[in-house]
Amino acid sequence: MTRTHRWAATAFACLALTGIAAGPALASAPADGATTSLPTDAAFLRASHQGNLTEIAAGKDAQKNATTSCVKHVGKVLVRDHTKLDADTRALADKQGVDLPAAPSKEQQDMLADVMSKAGSKAYDTAWLHAQAAAHEQTLARIDNQITHGKNAEVTAAAKAARPVVAMHLDMVRGGECHAAAAPKAIHAGNGGQVAATSMAAGVPVALAVPAVAVGGVLVAGGAFWAASRMRRNDSR
Repeated sequence: MTRTHRWAATAFACLALTGIAAGPALASAPADGATTSLPTDAAFLRASHQGNLTEIAAGKDAQKNATTSCVKHVGKVLVRDHTKLDADTRALADKQGVDLPAAPSKEQQDMLADVMSKAGSKAYDTAWLHAQAAAHEQTLARIDNQITHGKNAEVTAAAKAARPVVAMHLDMVRGGECHAAAAPKAIHAGNGGQVAATSMAAGVPVALAVPAVAVGGVLVAGGAFWAASRMRRNDSR
């Protein structure tokens, strides 16, 4: 920033052009000194693993004890998707050297027990849907926090890859009502245990997208300097 402050007006204009090019990729960067009570990086991986364990258990139980085909189907989708997400989470945690909990949190276990106590009744389906809506809202908040405030690029990429899956799950249970039609046939949250987050526009890996945009910004700035110098030479003739 100190170097930028020393630049003349022409250089500042070029930086403005660079900022336009780089803005979309860097818009989610946290402000200096930003704080949050939600977990990031290692804590995010641990919380994600516990969330996956909870959703897998809830999904399996719904397939056995729900009274409607819609809730049973959503339960099946949760088992499928969170099993895949958890494989990615465990692989990334192992790579990062992060120890994962062996079970859901006490709060999550209590929620599961409360819903399971209503097994086989219409109250079960209602309680299950409301519990899943609340759980996925919390998970989305945690994911968005990691995307905005996370320090580790790979963990943040994992959060970005998981977000559309979790958002789809929330759409299926939003408001405590069942919307099974929101589920796709498959998810693409990772590949071989490695999360495959890509840019939506061109399929560019996140690890390459930001540097590429930065290079593009430099080229724009360089072009502006060149154009300015040509204009000055023409005016002097």
